[in-house]
Amino acid sequence: KRVMTTRKTKTDKPKFYDLKAILSKNADYNVIFGERSNGKTYAALKYGLENYIKTGKQMAYIRRWREDLRGKRAESLFANHVANGLIEELTEGKFNEVFYMSNKWFLSYYDAEKNKRTPDPTPFCYGFCLSEQEHEKSSSYPNVTTIVFDEFLTRRYYLPDEFMLFMNLLSTIIRQRNDVKVFMLGNTVNKFCPYFTEMGLKQVPFMEQGTIDIYRFGEHGAIVAVEYCSTIVQHKASNKYFCFDNQNLQMITGGKWELAVYPHLPCKYKPQDVLFVYYIKFNDVVLQGNIIQVGNECFTYIHAKTTPIKDEENALIYSLEMNGKPNYKRKLLSTASYVEQQVARFFAIDKVFYQDNEIGEIVRNYLITSAKTNIVSLK
Repeated sequence: KRVMTTRKTKTDKPKFYDLKAILSKNADYNVIFGERSNGKTYAALKYGLENYIKTGKQMAYIRRWREDLRGKRAESLFANHVANGLIEELTEGKFNEVFYMSNKWFLSYYDAEKNKRTPDPTPFCYGFCLSEQEHEKSSSYPNVTTIVFDEFLTRRYYLPDEFMLFMNLLSTIIRQRNDVKVFMLGNTVNKFCPYFTEMGLKQVPFMEQGTIDIYRFGEHGAIVAVEYCSTIVQHKASNKYFCFDNQNLQMITGGKWELAVYPHLPCKYKPQDVLFVYYIKFNDVVLQGNIIQVGNECFTYIHAKTTPIKDEENALIYSLEMNGKPNYKRKLLSTASYVEQQVARFFAIDKVFYQDNEIGEIVRNYLITSAKTNIVSLK
């Protein structure tokens, strides 16, 4: 039986992000999110570097797309660790740079006078992408004990069944071992991430900045530590470039969750103005959609459903969960039946209004996810 306990711990504000607080929890999974450019990736990669130099244990670096491991993106991954002299310091001058080749990072010594590079024969880090994880199943990485999944949060598109792709890749790397520490890093761009639901991290939407929640799964199961990073510097010099009247810029300057601005209810309505009701179940949240006509205005209004659905056997319910009942549907924009056509039509003509921006975000994420359900169901 899965058991969850939550413990919140206030963290101090360092100059740059530091892993010290979350590492003290001794968790198997370390989920870390917060403002951009606060040092999350630098700190996790530094942890892996130090571990390799001390013990010879290697690191795996994961991204969603192949493009993230090509060219200058991959070559510059450890650029800051090189530029500030950390590589040279940790290796006591034996190496002074990082060399990238074929999804592998090597410590290396570059002699500028001779224009000669001498890389370490053994890579300290391997690169993986979720979009091509199928090709990794026959490989073995017995010395990898640190795994860093960078940019796991996105506002764009998650891969179909992405959580299972991630789990399969971890299985390939970890095999039968229990000495691996996983870091999942992200910016606060999407509060309604499928990873939070799949991993049972139910308190994420309610977390305060500067806190760490602890989840325990079963008597001998995984420990997951989730940290919502504090704002490192309240008034960064670069903030002047993001001073415009757009609430989403707070995600860049202060680590607030990014929320788009959605249209709100255009007019008051009475119960008799509601022509039809449908429901959306997503991420343990239930939303109610009303199709409303007031005079010549006809639109759909979506709001939180705070009470149980009364006629669950017959009401039109959109849910990503597979359900054999005819009133359950998965694709919100499906036109398979006349009723579904009527619901989808309001989205097509931009006549959709929301209780607040957070409800709009939930629906936006449901639309993105449900659009790919036909791919997932064929697997």
